[in-house]
Formats: sequence, C-alpha cells, structure tokens
Amino acid sequence: MFKALLATTLLVSATVGAFAQAPQRSGTPEEQKACAPDVSRYCRAVMNDGDFVILGCLQANRTKISKKCDAVLRSHGQ
Repeated sequence: MFKALLATTLLVSATVGAFAQAPQRSGTPEEQKACAPDVSRYCRAVMNDGDFVILGCLQANRTKISKKCDAVLRSHGQ
C-alpha cells in the first residue's frame, strides 16, 4: 500500500512539474503572429528564456523588426 501511494505521489509531482515548466507566451494570437518572424530572425537564441527576455531582444532590434511587430510593442507601451 505504501509503495503504491509513493508511486502515485511521485507520478503526480512529476506531471505537475512538467506542466509548470511549459512556457506560456503573452499576447493575443494575432500579436504573436505579427512578431513571430521577428522573434525567429532576431531573437532565436533567447526564444526559451521567457517573455521579458524576448521583449528586451525585440526592443534591442527595434530598428530591424517589422512594422506589424513594432505596432504590437507600441500598443503595449513598449
């Protein structure tokens, strides 16, 4: 009985941990679509580092990003 309870607890813990590590992206699907090519082109190295790091990368490449992505950033006060 104890072994079954321990196995179940470990399985649930591992599952919750896996979901907690899944990256979540900010913005609407349209906003993500507008910036996805710029993120792939200019920020590929930091794509898995979180939204704030990606935002910093897009801001650092502001003169190079598309007008659509620039409009998304401006609409959020960036």
